[in-house]
Amino acid sequence: MKIAVIGTGYVGLVTGTCLAETGNDVICVDINEDKVLKMQNGEVPIYEPGLDLLFHRNIEQGRLTFTTILGDAIKDAQIIFMALPTPPGGDGAADLSYILGAAKDISKLITEYKIIVNKSTVPVGTADKVKAVFTENTSIEVDVVSNPEFLREGVAVDDFMKPDRVVLGTTSEKAKKIMAELYGPYVRQGNPILFMDERSSELTKYAANSFLATKITFMNEIANLCELVGADVDAVRKGIGSDDRIGKRFLFPGVGYGGSCFPKDVQALVKSSDDYQYDFQILKSVMEVNERQKTILVDKVLKYYKNDIKGKHFALWGLAFKPETDDIREAPALYIIDSLLGNGATVTVFDPEAMENVKNTIGDKVNYAKNQYQALENADALLIATEWSVFRNPDFDKIDETLKSKVVFDGRNLYDLQKMIDLGYYYNSIGRKLVD
Repeated sequence: MKIAVIGTGYVGLVTGTCLAETGNDVICVDINEDKVLKMQNGEVPIYEPGLDLLFHRNIEQGRLTFTTILGDAIKDAQIIFMALPTPPGGDGAADLSYILGAAKDISKLITEYKIIVNKSTVPVGTADKVKAVFTENTSIEVDVVSNPEFLREGVAVDDFMKPDRVVLGTTSEKAKKIMAELYGPYVRQGNPILFMDERSSELTKYAANSFLATKITFMNEIANLCELVGADVDAVRKGIGSDDRIGKRFLFPGVGYGGSCFPKDVQALVKSSDDYQYDFQILKSVMEVNERQKTILVDKVLKYYKNDIKGKHFALWGLAFKPETDDIREAPALYIIDSLLGNGATVTVFDPEAMENVKNTIGDKVNYAKNQYQALENADALLIATEWSVFRNPDFDKIDETLKSKVVFDGRNLYDLQKMIDLGYYYNSIGRKLVD
């Protein structure tokens, strides 16, 4: 099939590349000329494991191309994916201006039937609004399909190529047939393509992310309670995770969720609920608890240093909101940095992939190390905010030699408690026994 993808952000680029991988001819369009030029020259603009291989292969074989000209992208495309940003506004509502603006531009260019696919995460009713734009601006027949993405950063290629399910919101039999053919190669093992109405599809995405955010936040609350009552959150996690009604995933406590999806989607669902005069109390609590959790590591630091860290210097391992990505949107590490600096401390940071993005965001407010051990130089303590694999089994002899004091505040529970006792560390983690 001939496909256009509008927007080459995280979702758009993964979508376009993976669609090309199954033999489709895909044109990705973006208004950023420098970005398009780099992609045309074979440069992948985001870090996502496995994406570069598919990206280069499909460019070389002519199935994946890039342009800044919308008309060229959609001229021959049977299906047009809109993968545009929906940032939260001041009131928490998703900003649909990019999507509705693109719909208006497309409506003035098309000359034959098209399927318009909302790939962005959008509030309930967005498909109706997009359809209204086309009705107002053209007499050409279009079908608007809601097709939410369920891509996890770090494993997005696998998620697209082998999805748990494909959700398609449309009442058009014509669109159903074409979209089922498009996604058929990705569900050959029997995972379902779920057809539903557009509004149910839109709500499914928000409900899924909000439920997972709630599960994470609940486990963080349990971890905080464990510390007060003397329980071990690892034992509790295994105890409840063995129940198949609950499951083992998303039960690891830490310093809160971040990224491009959970914070924005929970906030948007709360706003949508408010618009319909429904008080979604659980999700409001989730947001409140998560905000506190992002700086819980700093609370531990302040308690250890008797509320005075002015002049102290800290090493911070991990900047991305999760491992295997360079995404720092709503990353807890940024909140930790801001709180440490606000209390008069200085910070040296290291992350395998997210350093450049942090530099572009906060500049020289912190020092940047070339590797994880250099970050420890002259540091009074080490803080860990992201569970990168490279941090899981470090050289503790090097840490001993470099860190001024054997003090570690671990926001991701990377190390065995008994090992830290044997090594003589003060080790403060989340929801577990304090090693001192």
